[in-house]
Amino acid sequence: MEITLSAAAVRFAEFQAVHPTDLTIRAGEFFSILGPSGCGKTTILRLVSGFLEPSEGGVQIGGMPMAGISPSDRPTALIFQNLALFPLMPVWENVAFGLEMRGWSKAKRRARALELLKMVALDEQADKLPSELSGGQRQRVAIARALAVEPAVLLLDEPLSALDLKLRQHMRAELKQLQRETGITFVYITHDQGEALTMSDRVAVMNAGRLVQLGTADDLYHRPANAFVATFVGETNRLTGRIEAVDGQSARIATPEGVFVAVNTAGLSVGEQAFLFLRPERLHVLEAGETQANSLTGHLVRRDMEGAFSTLVIDTGQSQLTVHRVNGGGPVVPDGPLRLGFSQEAGVILPLSETAND
Repeated sequence: MEITLSAAAVRFAEFQAVHPTDLTIRAGEFFSILGPSGCGKTTILRLVSGFLEPSEGGVQIGGMPMAGISPSDRPTALIFQNLALFPLMPVWENVAFGLEMRGWSKAKRRARALELLKMVALDEQADKLPSELSGGQRQRVAIARALAVEPAVLLLDEPLSALDLKLRQHMRAELKQLQRETGITFVYITHDQGEALTMSDRVAVMNAGRLVQLGTADDLYHRPANAFVATFVGETNRLTGRIEAVDGQSARIATPEGVFVAVNTAGLSVGEQAFLFLRPERLHVLEAGETQANSLTGHLVRRDMEGAFSTLVIDTGQSQLTVHRVNGGGPVVPDGPLRLGFSQEAGVILPLSETAND
């Protein structure tokens, strides 16, 4: 079911939590809202769920205005970060709780609960208490409970934040698979870029109550719209310089580390100050005689072994750059200078503005 925000805004006294926002979430997509704490992403979720009314503008779900419609009367289900399972109810009763509120008989409730628990591979745990399950299993119970009321939209507010890394990675795959199987519109709130990029059909990045970029994971990572997105989504190296020349979609930028040619989709003009962003995996250590469109030199400060790849920290004399290198990709000699290179397409030039590190 499609969700539409039309100039929706939220103000608390003098604080503007969400500035007027236009946003359409397509029916049946896995949509994430990504941003740092306090950026307004959970406020957007509360607008959709009905726990908060917009100060101005409106929300529609399935083409129907939601003004004045309570959370229980909306075609949505919300999974909170703390899951909110009933500790003294067995798993199947937790799942069937919403059906009891709708007047279903006990036998019918249990049958439906077992169907949903089988969907999330927990049918054998139906008679256990939540305290007897692992964190990941409790997460799946919460999902089954939300699906029991057959929502058209499932809202998830940072549901994996309390899980350890391995379990989070496992649950990402499970959530995406479940979304594909059910065809329900998922709206997922997170500050974790890995979750957003891994699972989502599209991602909205928010900062300070504003939607600053909307696109696919590839759009956000390879074509950031501004310095905030470039530094918030993924690791990056940042150089500062001045535009010396412009040629179509590319520009030449002079920095303390050297003069480089990179992508200029922002349309900056000669003389403007700008950032040059370089992803660590797009920087390469050049072997003797090897060339690239752009190159610079530095010394190896350290090498951090991270399994399949290593992170090299390179001191250029002006700044420290990080390079991701696949292990087994050739020796790196710490003594003496190293030459780094990158293609014209690997660098992105953007206007000076707020970054996620500010």
